[in-house]
Amino acid sequence: MEQIIPNPKELGAIVREARKEQHLTQEELAGLTGTGRRFISELEQGKTTLELGKVLLVLAALGIALYALSKWKK
Repeated sequence: MEQIIPNPKELGAIVREARKEQHLTQEELAGLTGTGRRFISELEQGKTTLELGKVLLVLAALGIALYALSKWKK
C-alpha cells in the first residue's frame, strides 16, 4: 500500500503497525537491526532527531520501502 508520510509521528505509527503485524517486540526488532529498544520506542513515538541511517535499517528490516517522488522532472 502506498502512503504519504507527512511527519515523523506518522512514520512512527507505520513502523509500530508493521512491527506488530510481524509479531515482533520492540526488543526483538532492536536486535534484528542492531539498534536499542529505546531507539525503536522513540522512532514509534515520532521523535524528530533520530539518526536517518538507523531509521532506514529499521524500515528495511520490516520490509517498508521508501520512494522519492518529485514534482520537478528533469
